Amino acid sequence: QVRLVESGGGLVQAGGSLRLSCAASGYTFSNYAMGWFRQAPGKEREFVASITWSGRSTWYADSVKGRVTISRDNTKNTVYLQMNSLKPEDTAIYYCARAPASSDYRNVYSYNGWGQGTQVTVSS
Repeated sequence: QVRLVESGGGLVQAGGSLRLSCAASGYTFSNYAMGWFRQAPGKEREFVASITWSGRSTWYADSVKGRVTISRDNTKNTVYLQMNSLKPEDTAIYYCARAPASSDYRNVYSYNGWGQGTQVTVSS
């Protein structure tokens, strides 16, 4: 079974940083692109960042561009989201997910496996 386990969330002050991790198992990690999404209370799940199987291409939402970096380590079956200059608007549950090749990696519906999420709270 596909399993994605997020970690690294927590409570930080505005301007602070967090590094989220997503440990994958149950499938061939390097065969899939990976993405990060977030969902705030009362809002739809939204795209944050994604990365191809090789890590050679990345995509970012305009709202986080310049503040976050997605990366992956295929030897460890892990994808990361480094978040800097955090804002209260970044408060959400952050989810990692996988997508098959030849997909739109910014589209939530491209993804067919999801973790349970990790809470990020940014205080002002």
